[in-house]
Formats: sequence, structure tokens, C-alpha cells
Amino acid sequence: MFTGDCDFPNSKLDQQPHKVAIPPPQPLVKSLKNTVKETFFPDDPLRQFKGQPPARKFILGVRYIFPFFDWASSYNLSFFKSDIIAGITIASLAIPQGISYAKLANLPPILGLYSSFIPPLVYAMMGSSKDLAVGTVAVPSLLIGSMLGAVVNTNEDPKLYLQLAFTATFFAGVFQASLGILRLGFIVDFLSHATIVGFMGGAATVVCLQQLKGILGLEHFTHGTDLVSVMRSVFSQTHKWSWESALLGFCFLFYLLVARFVSTKRPKLFWISAMAPLTSVILGSILVYLTRAEKHGVQVIGELKKGLNPITIMDLSFGSQYLSTTIKTGIVTGVIALAEGIAVGRSFAMFKNYNIDGNKEMIAFGMMNIAGSCTSCYLTTGPFSRSAVNFNAGCKTAVSNIVMAIAVMITLLFLTPLFHYTPLVVLSSIIISAMLGLINYEEAIHLWSLDKFDFVVCMSAYFGVVFGSVEIGLVIAVVLSLLRVLMFVSRPRTSALGQIPNSTIYRSIDQYQNAITIPGILILQIDAPIYFANSSYLRERISRWVDEEEDRLKSSEENGLQYVILALSAVGNIDTSGITMIGEVKKVMERRGLKLVLANPGGEVIKKINKGKLIEVIGQEWIYLTVGEAVGACKFMLHTCKNVEKPILNGLASGKEARNDNNV
Repeated sequence: MFTGDCDFPNSKLDQQPHKVAIPPPQPLVKSLKNTVKETFFPDDPLRQFKGQPPARKFILGVRYIFPFFDWASSYNLSFFKSDIIAGITIASLAIPQGISYAKLANLPPILGLYSSFIPPLVYAMMGSSKDLAVGTVAVPSLLIGSMLGAVVNTNEDPKLYLQLAFTATFFAGVFQASLGILRLGFIVDFLSHATIVGFMGGAATVVCLQQLKGILGLEHFTHGTDLVSVMRSVFSQTHKWSWESALLGFCFLFYLLVARFVSTKRPKLFWISAMAPLTSVILGSILVYLTRAEKHGVQVIGELKKGLNPITIMDLSFGSQYLSTTIKTGIVTGVIALAEGIAVGRSFAMFKNYNIDGNKEMIAFGMMNIAGSCTSCYLTTGPFSRSAVNFNAGCKTAVSNIVMAIAVMITLLFLTPLFHYTPLVVLSSIIISAMLGLINYEEAIHLWSLDKFDFVVCMSAYFGVVFGSVEIGLVIAVVLSLLRVLMFVSRPRTSALGQIPNSTIYRSIDQYQNAITIPGILILQIDAPIYFANSSYLRERISRWVDEEEDRLKSSEENGLQYVILALSAVGNIDTSGITMIGEVKKVMERRGLKLVLANPGGEVIKKINKGKLIEVIGQEWIYLTVGEAVGACKFMLHTCKNVEKPILNGLASGKEARNDNNV
């Protein structure tokens, strides 16, 4: 054990080639400014305004808020041709999907068309993605239907239900825009990939189960979304099943799935899948009209009102007794819509090698939903299916959204009567075919092989939605995501390091089996910042490492442990609890006859260690720039102590022999 009798020679200290530098102190205002900048403005969005005259700053500001003006100047006829084709293609998908998803939210079908008119125009002006196609989506629609339907029955009071839906959309827009303006987009990142996969898969399963009402032609159905309630409702009404509706539904579902399969196998035939929903609506309407199937149990949409979006700003209900429900619905659906829209936008931006600004996207989503809530629209975002069609159709800019909006406008003005005979069972088939693509079982299998905890998170979210409710599943998903973050923070990884042969490199002995441990020295690396949440754990874990190393040395009859080196290169920051913890570890090591050594502390860490007077406790001579230098110093001390101990032991032996001779 280290006794402390062999002090580090001053001559050796003078020969040290490197010394850990302490950053110079910064003024409080400058320090706070740097902290705020790193936290909220990592991309430095104001960089382009530096050194520019006022007129130029104004132009840059307009382009920043409205990216449309940034690329409009370079727009050409070739781009316009591509955008027209893409816009008409996604319109053929948006019209039937919009009607279908509105029914899913228990809203009038016409609102699905309204929501594909105004929001895309707003996004085309403010959005930064070239490929995102704006419209309604299934999961937020289901959330709106389940959360608002729990407090207001849409059949008993449809006007109030509409007001709550518009108000929830308004709050969703305000929440989304606020996150973007305040640069708080990182909040959405707390929904991990595994969480989203499980939640979306569960929500898609629930949506498919809900469509059994339309497929089987049932008029009365449960308001619950869990598997048990749906199955009970389905099988308790077997005598009301309509075989005509079921046959029609399964035929169109088969057609839609075959169309998607063909487009998947041959991407150039993407238009087959894109046109399939509209084709289904047209064929279904013609079939019902010719056979008068609505008189034989096949339910139809009925009359759709002609005309553009009515203004609904006066229908926003801020004084209602259900205000808390609308706020909660708006925030929950807003987060889900943001997570999906930004993820989709980034995915397609990666394919075309350009970047999108997440905070600007949040502002764009927020503004289009605020505008939509005032013009008879409910929540919209960038759905994957529609954006994928837009991408495959060869869109060049957001003008494809404008073309789609114009196509929807023409439909609203002149073509809505044609949807009178559209069977609801076709809409159910369209929804089911779209939702089956969200049940990503291959990704769940990949999560199992990659990270078991992520798989547990994924499946917990899935089963929470399927067997509980969408809200329960979402809560489980968020809680597990936060738990994962807390686990990483409160239980950081520590590892023992060894020397890579024929080098001065030190790496984990678990990762590199050929790494060599240094006799008498234990090198530990901490792989996370040291905070109040993990300081106690790290103190206990370091003690356990020392216990295990001493037991190993005893069992192998090697020399005892004398030095413990803490490699702090991965410790980006430390708080007062962390400073106290290192001081306590120092005392524990001294009681055990060991010496604590620090290696490669970062600027923020060494600055706080200095302010906390911990350098005086540990000793400047025991803080090193690299692990290699720390090991070299410890080896020198071990060698020096042995050389000092040898003559002392020899002298003791000689004295003992002399005393024995005298006694004789």
C-alpha cells in the first residue's frame, strides 16, 4: 500500500513537460451569454446578419421567416413542371385520405378537404423542407377523437365538438410555434426512436381495429380504443354484420395492398400506389350508385357542402368548461405531429443532401395550424405516406403543396357532390392500408438485436396503446424515455483502462482484450458529466472497483494496489456535488493507503475544481494532462519507493544480525 513516505521529488516536478491549464476567468455576463448561445442557438442563426447594412438585414430577415423568398428567385420552368406533376399526384392521395382521417377524428368529412387547402399554402411560404407534403394524419386524428370524445359526444352536440376541435388545433399551433420561437425544439427529442416506433405501431393497430366498424357496416360502436373493448363491441353485434359491406371492404383493401406492394417492388411505379385511394373512391362511388348498395346496408358519406373554408375564428372557445381538455389535447397532438413532421422532413432532406431548420419547421407547423384553426381546419403536419409520394413524384420545391392546395380548392368549389355515394367502407380500407405501413415489426426486431432496453421501451409503448388507450400508451412512452435519460445520467458507465501494447494509448480492458493492466495502478474512466444525480453512485462504484482490484491482486499474489487514476476526459462538466464527491473519494483512498490521481480534466472541470479548492486537497503534482503521464509518474514513484525500501530493509537485516552476534 502507498504510505505517503515517498514524496514526489521537486526535481522531477521541474521536468514535467505538460501541466493542466486552468481557463482564465470570464465576466459573468459573457459567461451567461455563451451558455445561452450554446443551449438555445447552437446553429448560430443570426450569423448571416453580422456586418450587413440595415436594408440587407431586412431582406435576410424576410427570407429567414419566409424561406419561400429564398428559393423563389431561382425558380424555373423545369422545377414548375416537376412540382405540377408531384402536386397533382399528392392531391389524388390527399383528397381521399383527408376525408378518411376526418371521420377518424369524429369530424365532418369536409374538414379533411378544408385541412388540405389552407395549411399547405402557409407551409409553402414558411417551411424549409422541399419534400414535405402537408395534410392530416391518422394518429393525431385518433387522439383528437378519443380525447375530445371523452368529454363531448359528437352526435349529441356536434357544434360544441367542432369548437373544441378548432380550439385544440389553435393551442397545438401556439405550442408548436412557441417551441420554435423560444428555441426549445430539443423537448421533442425526448421522444426516442424506440418510443415513436412502439407508439406509432400501437396507434396504427388501434386505428385498424376502429375501422372494423366501417368494414362490417356497424352503426353503433364502442368509444373505447383498447383491444378488449373493440373486440367485445365487434363480437357482441355479429347479427348486425353486413356481408355486402365486408365483401366490398376486403376487396378494396386487397386492391390497395397489391398496389402498394407493386410500388414498393418497383419504385418507378409509385403512381400506382398514389392513385389507388382515389381510384378506390371513384370505383366505390360508381358501384354504390349503380347497385343502390346504400339501401342494402352499405353506408355512404352523404352530402358534402360546396365552397371554400368558412372562417371559424369566432368559434374558438376559450371560456368553455372544457378548456383544460382542449389545451391538453392541443399539446399532446402538437408534440406527436411535430415529432412525425420533423422526422419525415429530415429523412427526405438527407436523401437530397440539404438541411432543414428544426426550429423554423416548428414555427411553420405552428403558424399553419393557427391559421387552420381560424379557417375550419383541424391539426395538420407532414405525413410520411404523402411526403413519400411527393418525393417519388419528383418534387423540386414546396410549390407542389401549392399545386395540391389548388387541386383541393377546385374540388371544394365544383366536385364535392361527386363524393355523395362514396362508401364509408372504402374510407376504412384506405385507412387500414395506410396504417399497416406504420406497424414496423422489422424495426422492433432490429431493436431487440441492437438494444434490449430500447426493445422493452418500444413494446411497452405498443402494448400500452393497444391494451390501455392512446393516452396511456403515450404516457408510458414518455415516462420510459425520460427513465432512459435518467438512467444514463444517474448511472454513468465507468471502465477500467489498460495499456495497448507498444503504445502510450490506454483503452477499456473490456473492449480491448490485449490491453495490459499496470501493476499497482488502477486506471478508471468516467464516461459522463458528474452531477448531483450520479455523484453518490460514482463514489460507491469507484470504491467497488478498488475492492475488486485488491481482491484480484490478492488472489493472484501480485503486488498490492497503490494508485487510483481517474481519467476525466469524457467528463464534460461537474457541479458542486461532483466536487464534493471527488474530495470524499480522496479521503477514502487515503484511509485505505492509496493515492488518488486525476488525468486529463477538461476546461470546465478543472476550473470548478480550482474554485472548489480541490486542487490544494489533491495536490497540483497529482493532476496530469494525459493518462500516460499519470501512469509514468506513478511508475516512477513505485520504482523510487522500492529503491528507498531496499537499503532500509538491508540495514534492518544487518542490525538484526549484529544484535544476534552480540548476544552470542
